[in-house]
Amino acid sequence: MKYTVILLSFFFFACNANSQEKQLKVGDHIPSFSLSDENGKIFNSKDYVGKKILVIYFYPKDESPVCTKESCAFRDSYTDFEKAGAVVVGINNGSVESHKSFQENHQLPFFLLSDPDKKVVNFFGVKGKFGMIGRETFVVDLSGKIVYTFDSFMKGTAHAENALDFVKKMNTQK
Repeated sequence: MKYTVILLSFFFFACNANSQEKQLKVGDHIPSFSLSDENGKIFNSKDYVGKKILVIYFYPKDESPVCTKESCAFRDSYTDFEKAGAVVVGINNGSVESHKSFQENHQLPFFLLSDPDKKVVNFFGVKGKFGMIGRETFVVDLSGKIVYTFDSFMKGTAHAENALDFVKKMNTQK
């Protein structure tokens, strides 16, 4: 029994370990990154910083129930994000093909980026849960600085709602 507890504890910590100790937070600038989108084209963050507000959400897995609800919530409010001058970007370690299928199945109008080595996940310091990528959202202003974060593993739809509310408030404060 004692060894089972030790093994389970080790497994829990190993599954939730992150190669980056520091998680990016409000006030930090995002690192420049390039990843393949759902069409295999390169998305470069430098192409958007200074031009659009970035709403970057990390999610565990294409087609899982909470991730699907989360992505569909971003889809359903996508026009409002666009009107507010924001670009929505979803990132996980799924393949380009998986992202393409997910995007087509749910008519997702935004970028889904493939991060198979979890390079960008680690840049942002997204905390893993249960051996999967965590569910976190970052709003990045025109200067490339993080101005809002939201972290909730089970409240997928709240990510889109809270990010949109924040982006709208940003626009009223200009």
